[in-house]
Amino acid sequence: MTHTDIWRLSATDLTTLTRRGDLSATEAVRASIERMDEVNPGLNAVVEDLREQALERAEALDNARAGGKPTGPLHGVPVTIKVNVDQKGHATTNGVVALKDVIAPDDAPVVSNLLKAGAVVVGRTNTPEFSFRADTDNPLYGRTHNPWGRHISPGGSSGGAGVAVMAGIGALAHGNDIGGSLRFPAAANGAVTVKPGLGRVPAWNPSQKVERGLLAQSMSVQGLITRSAADLHLSMPSLIAADARDPFHVPMPWRGPDPDAPVKVAFTKNTFGYALHPEVEKALDTARDALTDAGYVVQEIDPPDVFECGRIGYRTLMGEVLTLMQSDIETVGSKTIQNIFAVYFQEFPPIVETEMVQMLAKRSHYAREWSLFLQDYPLVLSPFLPQPFFKPDRDTEGADGVHEVLGCAVYSYAMNFLGLPAACVPARLAELPKGPQPINVQIAAQRWREDLAVDAASAIEARVGQMCLPLWEKSELQGGCKK
Repeated sequence: MTHTDIWRLSATDLTTLTRRGDLSATEAVRASIERMDEVNPGLNAVVEDLREQALERAEALDNARAGGKPTGPLHGVPVTIKVNVDQKGHATTNGVVALKDVIAPDDAPVVSNLLKAGAVVVGRTNTPEFSFRADTDNPLYGRTHNPWGRHISPGGSSGGAGVAVMAGIGALAHGNDIGGSLRFPAAANGAVTVKPGLGRVPAWNPSQKVERGLLAQSMSVQGLITRSAADLHLSMPSLIAADARDPFHVPMPWRGPDPDAPVKVAFTKNTFGYALHPEVEKALDTARDALTDAGYVVQEIDPPDVFECGRIGYRTLMGEVLTLMQSDIETVGSKTIQNIFAVYFQEFPPIVETEMVQMLAKRSHYAREWSLFLQDYPLVLSPFLPQPFFKPDRDTEGADGVHEVLGCAVYSYAMNFLGLPAACVPARLAELPKGPQPINVQIAAQRWREDLAVDAASAIEARVGQMCLPLWEKSELQGGCKK
């Protein structure tokens, strides 16, 4: 292996080498930094370069290993952290100019858990203002670009994370998800992720002055975006380690009991009146066939009503946003984000006051329906979006734009309202008029069974392959990810 190949390694392969001493943490981190220097100027995925402290930490890890100290499961793995999560000594900007000097007094649990596992943070990644767009651009750091081409949005709100990991800047990328912010970037870039269920990954920002709203607490989760499903199995056990600062964290192991075999999968192409693009349908068929050949029993059957659940869930979230965030949006948000939120409130009319309390109660009804259904079908294979991923700034184009970006994404935000895990994995590389574009599908799972969703993603990946490989081949032919 040449030094220039190290950045291509998965976290799983990387730790095999670093933990047995065939590769130093310093070599792994230096290779990631060199890759960042090569491609980040044209992508703007990493907006805070942490190379100096990363190299110091890598050297310390190497010295500790040489001194006989045990290595962690992520020893020497370069990772990135999204700028809306606290990392001690760094600004938690959330993409907002007014927050550029909000310095975190301590690490958030997700950062602490990654460091305890031996990971090395090489940079912090971009997010839209307030982390509330499915695209990534803001007045503080500017626009992040998709490495597949500038005709495709990088996704959001963890857009910098998705771009960074697929471009080879770190083997793991931290992100979070309140309505799709892990899965949108995964779908945009052809990455793999699993949105954890409620309570799985401890979360809290020591810099916050007040607690978040109830729906923000229950719908938002922390996670990772990777290039391969195997890397989720490697890294998520470290991410879910308990932290007493999150009083609602559920300390359960990553792997649950073996399910009854064969595992039954509910398969649906229902898009609730939204047009299903032929390339998305082909991706779904490929995913279905991959799971069938892997021994799953896949049956075409619709799960409980995702459309009603998702729409009510997001409208209720908009009610909370209107109540708790509107003044901040108006005071410190750009005109662009103010206009987008105005259209959000049109697309998802906020549920407030008595009706909000009623819908919070009804959330249990939807969750119960899904719980009963998932007893028989532990996994649900569905579209993530009914169309190929949208162009940059589509959500700035009024009602039609927001409708295409979020209105049709009911399979995404319904899982947040239900608190269920959902993986997102590429199942096709579509050749579209503007260029090649990955198409991801979603796999929802029983509560606490993120591992089953990732297993299914692994089976699909085994059929389709990792999307980073054709991406890197394309980038090399075009002279890197700078075009």
